[in-house]
Amino acid sequence: MEEAGKRQDYIGWDEYFMGVAEMSALRSKDPNTQVGACIVSSDNKILSMGYNGFPRGCSDDEFPWSRERAEEDPYNAKYFYAAHAELNAILNYRGGSLEGAKIYVTLFPCNDCAKALIQAGIRTLIYREDKYSDTPSVRASRRMLDAAGVEYRRYKPSGRKIELVL
Repeated sequence: MEEAGKRQDYIGWDEYFMGVAEMSALRSKDPNTQVGACIVSSDNKILSMGYNGFPRGCSDDEFPWSRERAEEDPYNAKYFYAAHAELNAILNYRGGSLEGAKIYVTLFPCNDCAKALIQAGIRTLIYREDKYSDTPSVRASRRMLDAAGVEYRRYKPSGRKIELVL
């Protein structure tokens, strides 16, 4: 008779929380880049989530999603209006302090989000993609994160396929 034991093929914490960040990204209406974030306590409890989009009360239909011609007409491009996933996750948190928390994010943060993460007390950053790594914004992010002692590392996919049918 086989002894009953716990399941061995459950997902790990990194898979779980990056999966939540990926699901959050699916809420974004940005036609070019969808980003999700999940903030987690040091004891692996989800504290908050966010995705890139417009602030509450700013209609998705009335504000521009375009990024074309941003230099010639900056008011008709998304950059002045969209809030990034990391900032939304911080602002969505309604608890106490985020001191010592971790954030899982689908894209390495820009310099403004890095400032917000540092000021919020987030100590660990796990990111999936870094497609803007050579931009001044992300280079500044790394410089500030290093100076503030925020640990960061790239998420290592397990290769496991997880499918949700909703």
